[in-house]
Amino acid sequence: MRTTRTVLARPALIATLALTGSFLLTPYAADARPKPPPVREGSPLDHQAARTPASTARRALAAETPALDATRGYPRRQTLSPDAENPADKSIKLGLTPYHAIAPELNALQRLGDRVSVEVTGRSAGGHRLYLVTITAPETAREAGAQERMRELIENAPVTAAKSPEITASYKAPVFFNNNIHGNEWEGTDASLKLIEQLATAKDTKTKDLLAHTRLYFNITANPDGRIAGTRTNANGFDLNRDFVTASQPEVRAMRQIEIDKQPAVMLDLHGYVNGTLIEPTTPPHGENYEYDLFLKNTYANALGMEAAVNGLGYTPAKDGVEPVQIPFRDQQEGWDDWPPIFTPQYAAFHGTVAAHTVEIPMTVNNEAYDTLPVTELRRRSAINVDVAGAALRATLDFVRTHRTSLVADQIEEFRRGATGARQVPVSAETVPGVPGIGPEDVYTTTFPRAYVIPAGGRSDTAAARLVDHLVANDVRVERASGAFRLGGRSYARGSYVVDMHQPKRGLANVLLADGRDISGKVSVMYDISGWSLGRLWGATVRAVPGGSLTGVPLHRVSAAAPVGYVAPQGTLRLRLDDPREFAALNSLLRQGVSVRQSGDGSAIVPSSARALATVAAKTYGVAFDATKDTGGRELRRIRVAAAVTPGELFALREMNFEVTPVSTDVLNAGFDWSAVDVLFVSAGLERDDLTPAARSALDGFLAAGHGFVGRGSVGAALGSAAGLLAVKPVEGNGDANGVVRVVNSGPVTAGATDYGFVYAPVWFTDLGPGVRVEQSYATGSPLVSGHWRPLDDGSGGPAAAAGQASVVSGPHAVLFGTEPLFRDHPKGEFPQVGRALITMAHASSG
Repeated sequence: MRTTRTVLARPALIATLALTGSFLLTPYAADARPKPPPVREGSPLDHQAARTPASTARRALAAETPALDATRGYPRRQTLSPDAENPADKSIKLGLTPYHAIAPELNALQRLGDRVSVEVTGRSAGGHRLYLVTITAPETAREAGAQERMRELIENAPVTAAKSPEITASYKAPVFFNNNIHGNEWEGTDASLKLIEQLATAKDTKTKDLLAHTRLYFNITANPDGRIAGTRTNANGFDLNRDFVTASQPEVRAMRQIEIDKQPAVMLDLHGYVNGTLIEPTTPPHGENYEYDLFLKNTYANALGMEAAVNGLGYTPAKDGVEPVQIPFRDQQEGWDDWPPIFTPQYAAFHGTVAAHTVEIPMTVNNEAYDTLPVTELRRRSAINVDVAGAALRATLDFVRTHRTSLVADQIEEFRRGATGARQVPVSAETVPGVPGIGPEDVYTTTFPRAYVIPAGGRSDTAAARLVDHLVANDVRVERASGAFRLGGRSYARGSYVVDMHQPKRGLANVLLADGRDISGKVSVMYDISGWSLGRLWGATVRAVPGGSLTGVPLHRVSAAAPVGYVAPQGTLRLRLDDPREFAALNSLLRQGVSVRQSGDGSAIVPSSARALATVAAKTYGVAFDATKDTGGRELRRIRVAAAVTPGELFALREMNFEVTPVSTDVLNAGFDWSAVDVLFVSAGLERDDLTPAARSALDGFLAAGHGFVGRGSVGAALGSAAGLLAVKPVEGNGDANGVVRVVNSGPVTAGATDYGFVYAPVWFTDLGPGVRVEQSYATGSPLVSGHWRPLDDGSGGPAAAAGQASVVSGPHAVLFGTEPLFRDHPKGEFPQVGRALITMAHASSG
């Protein structure tokens, strides 16, 4: 679920409804008091220390997501092997379908007729199969090929597709239903299974017509790990509905591939729990890269149909505890926004989905309710939730059956605008006539550059390759230059990459690469992150080209970045440590017993005798080992890190191949062997005052012995201060502030880093004592590039207060970060700062 702050319904809409006397478009009378907005389930920041095993990170990092077969006919049957029965599955208590019962049920559904197909799209971080069910009228291989040809025409040649009578007459509109992305929001899975059974056997004309003109795709459970364990997150501790920009988790990559391969025109993402049922579209701010006029038109219309269906079930507050439906666009002013594409429906919009919704079903059955309510009450609530989810699903099918032609036409129009470089159409009463209450607060558009260039050569080839591969994986078109060229007044070398912004998915390309916008003055609160620029945070050089022509630039489209792994053919080898993949290569060599030394600039010096192992590392991680005459200084050794950190940080450390032991207050209080640790990293879940006397003494002894400490945020700074490791005063900024910031790097820990960082609940350091080095500062003036960062009500905590202040500081045995260099495994270009800090602190403790 998501959240809003307490705000009234839109004044313009209230006035309109009061004048018209309309009750159709609102769940309460126009002059009634608006219902309280939803309440956040937890915080956008993790406060508990992660405990996930290393095996789940390895599985997520290694998992590949192949493209789904587009040429086989339907049905596509397979017999799924059963999973072992698990009586501890949290679904059972609610009377819902446990994960181990899904495979047998899908086998049974396939036997009901010729409409049901089942495919496995991958495995979760915990190793569980991810099931995609397709419902459609049977197709021969030739017919399926024709559908794929039309789908490709819609995306790749939208001007031609708009004139195609074949598409108008026979293209099956794709519809995507995503279930259970939050593992402890269960009922979408069960509602979908019920609907699949009904559609598999229905004989009525309406169903036959629907399936003859649509393909319905059901992601049965997007998060089987969480479904089984009763957790919001997957086995790596990730909230999957925050991962679509980064795509660090295999479940998200599987959903991304469904979006690309199936190209749904309509999608629902079923969640819980908000009473009354919450159905998007959202409040402002709206993402500036959408074709929002097309999106709002269809999303609002389908929301009204779902509202009528859900309210029509007959549940009441007095009898059942069920409140009427609410639609955030209509019923709140702010707080439930669609600004970042980290959520499933918002990400889907960039792949041609012109009606996309989060649907929050009403009756709470998770967390405290799960633990305290009687089973009978929990099952009553879950049954209502299944009923409500089913009503939303069925209403969407009615909407698609009625509006198939216009939905496909609007998808074509979205791609046409991108491919031709057409201007966006601002939303207004004239451009979106079916939606009341549109005001200037809803108008968000952008100016797209003509292209982006990712230059070849230099220190960021590894980062550039990672970024290119990520763009391609998102179905963004990337081209590579076969010769040198000039563009936008600059010269670029052969091998540079170009993202031509005249492409169908220009919105997705821009939302990933652009700086973004400072929207602090637009709204008082945001739901989640407000800045995320890969162009600034992923370590590669990215240059926007505002205008001009690409004619004459020698470009060819690529399906992957060119290999960048390199090992000098002779002599001692030098590995820069400016990228997380370079740290992963270093730690791999150290684990294999290679003797590595550190040069004066922080690079790793590898002996020529390890060339064979370096060659494997170069190929595995895409890094370069250059020749050098530098013999290096101190010897580097394997670093053993005890980490009380968030799940995203733990995953990032393992991505860099650090040897990590998760710890927390509870772990230390249970007794912990500090002899197996070189350095302690703390950002969450470890409070010194909550330790037992014995645990506190052991921790103090570890630090007093000169072992290194790395802290991040207020929790890390508090522990560092309590231990007397650094004479600084940590200052906490606005706890809701987040985004991309400008920084000035000035020390060895931040050497080689870009001039940008990421913050969430920023911290800075003042009153610096003797021996404290400023490694990095927030830029002077206004450090915020994009995001949302306001001062607190008393005027403190804002970007002006942070400007010029130290954001990263160090001393002989400690480094403190006020930024978020590993946030949700996202800002790849900042990871090396933590890697350098850990190496510096671990080796400082050994002299």
